[in-house]
Amino acid sequence: MPVKKKGPGNAAAPSASLDIPPTIEVPAGVFKNTCLALMDQVRDEGVHVLITKHGDAVARMVPAEFETPGALGFMRGTIVAEGDIVSPDFDAWGDS
Repeated sequence: MPVKKKGPGNAAAPSASLDIPPTIEVPAGVFKNTCLALMDQVRDEGVHVLITKHGDAVARMVPAEFETPGALGFMRGTIVAEGDIVSPDFDAWGDS
C-alpha cells in the first residue's frame, strides 16, 4: 500500500507564517516494516508521521524537539483585513 503524503502541496496552502511540516500517513502494517527508516526521516527532515489502522489515526510520530503552538497568539498573522470594517456602508442599504 503506498504511503500518502499530506501537507502544503496536497491541500489549500496555509498562511506562510504557520510553518507546518509535511505529514506522512502510514498504515500500521507499513509502519511496522519501515519503522526505523521512518524514525530517521522524522529526525533528519522534521516530517510528521501519522500512523493509521483501518483508515483511522491511532498515533503520530513527531521530532523530539517539536513544540506545539501555545494557545495565546498561535493564529497571529493568519487573517487578512481588506477595506474599512468599522465605518458603516450606507450604500448597501439603498435609499429609504
